[in-house]
Amino acid sequence: MSYQALARKWRPRRFADMVGQEHVRRALTNALASDRLHHAYLFTGTRGVGKTTVARLFAKALNCEQGVSVEPCGECPACTAIDGGRFMDLIEVDAASRTGVDDTRDLLENVQYAPTQGRYKVYLIDEVHMFSKSSFNALLKTLEEPPPHIKFLLATTDPQKIPATILSRCLQFNLRALTPEQVGGQLTRVLLAEQIAPDAAAVELLARAAAGSMRDALSLLDQALAHGGGQLHADAVRAMLGTLDRSHSVRLLNALADGDGPALLAALAETNAQAADPAAVLDDLLRLLHQVALCQAVPGASLAADADPVVVNALADRIAAEDVQLYYQMALIGRRDLPLAPDPASGLEMLLLRLLVFRPDGGDDAPARRSEPHKATQTAPPASRAAPVSTAPPTTVQTSGTAEIPTARPVPAASAAIDRPEQPAAPTAIRQPTAALDDWATLASQLGLRGAANQLAQHCVLLRRRDNHFELAVDARSRSLLTPATRQALTEALSGLIGQPARVDFSDQAAAADTPAQQSARAAAERQTQARSTLEGDPLVRGLMDTLDARIIDGSEAAAD
Repeated sequence: MSYQALARKWRPRRFADMVGQEHVRRALTNALASDRLHHAYLFTGTRGVGKTTVARLFAKALNCEQGVSVEPCGECPACTAIDGGRFMDLIEVDAASRTGVDDTRDLLENVQYAPTQGRYKVYLIDEVHMFSKSSFNALLKTLEEPPPHIKFLLATTDPQKIPATILSRCLQFNLRALTPEQVGGQLTRVLLAEQIAPDAAAVELLARAAAGSMRDALSLLDQALAHGGGQLHADAVRAMLGTLDRSHSVRLLNALADGDGPALLAALAETNAQAADPAAVLDDLLRLLHQVALCQAVPGASLAADADPVVVNALADRIAAEDVQLYYQMALIGRRDLPLAPDPASGLEMLLLRLLVFRPDGGDDAPARRSEPHKATQTAPPASRAAPVSTAPPTTVQTSGTAEIPTARPVPAASAAIDRPEQPAAPTAIRQPTAALDDWATLASQLGLRGAANQLAQHCVLLRRRDNHFELAVDARSRSLLTPATRQALTEALSGLIGQPARVDFSDQAAAADTPAQQSARAAAERQTQARSTLEGDPLVRGLMDTLDARIIDGSEAAAD
């Protein structure tokens, strides 16, 4: 007997044999059990998830000689004919090859006739979205008033192209892509049934490469068995798929953790020497970072089958968690932008250099997380401190017929720093007058906060102050802004502003005064009203309004102001 491909040999023969798609299986079996059968069903989903298989199982359940049931016998002539693809009352059509309206009319001209073999005449139309507009119109009339012995089973990978008039007359079922765990479990069962020893790492590689398609996974398994001489090994699968083992990504990540540029380029050269796909190399690096982050966040969590727990745990102890998160995010964005590079290899190299150079810096007081031999020198101080104000005597510029005009003689910052002895830095904190400390709107504008912390300051009201102790009331609609991070940021900014440690308490008490945000909104509204009044009083504007029946557009007053 000739060899039969695994994708055909292991196609489900019963609803119970299906992998995943429980929501579709439950709905169809309940409909069969209660005899609540619709005349048209639409199955959508990506390739290889079981759309045609579900339709054939449903046709078998409808036409089994034992009666309409959830579990067809699988042995009667109707069941065996459907499994063999020779059942006369199951008309399978590939819409991609029969897109014309004449083809559709020829297909539907026998709808009125009763089935010859089975209980129902079932039309299974695959890739129905390929029909032309005229073909859909021809199909629509039959879907509106179908004979009782007709069932339509439509399958498509692109339901957006199907007219709404067709969709509204069908029961729609979306078949989801299978998870790698579901695909891997089915591949393991197939291997055991075929008496082939399953390799966990090889099965996981195939399950990931299938991208949610069981048919693709079985086809890849067929190819892997042929490549390995009837055996399944991870190395053979990697060679077939053009992927590398995990050691390459481990070397890349170790070089990044060491900040070792030469070692990073050497590890990348090894991958290039094996003609590895840069996108696949980056995918492996992302998977390794995911395993490391998982180990850090949930110690003892189960890792991937091809991951070495010793290596992953060592990397988790060596690299800070925030660095792992940053690496993953940057690599993920780089994976998206990889096709935009002049060539994928240079794009991967540039991404790795970006990971090497850009790292979070915890400041001078942060503990050293790793060695950084290539780290740049400390950033120069701001220009306001690096270039002190010149104290040189003024010079004058003589102009013809006029008096001499005194001007300041500029002194370069570098020479000023050399010629003058170093002066102690002025304190950055400014002691506010007591009266100013009671004006919260003024204080909030001087805090220099950003983001959520600034929003919190703008939506507070000062209830009372005792020396450096501030009690603030938060606007009821803005209490979600009050978090430990925003509380700490506001307290630190206020301490720096008044020149001594501040204590800030937040109260739910309702405040009689307006918050700085409300004061700012009221002032803006007053300015807009004043600007509108000015515009309306302008003679030119009044003339345009009277002559041309013009009007002032709301919001345009700000531009005029």
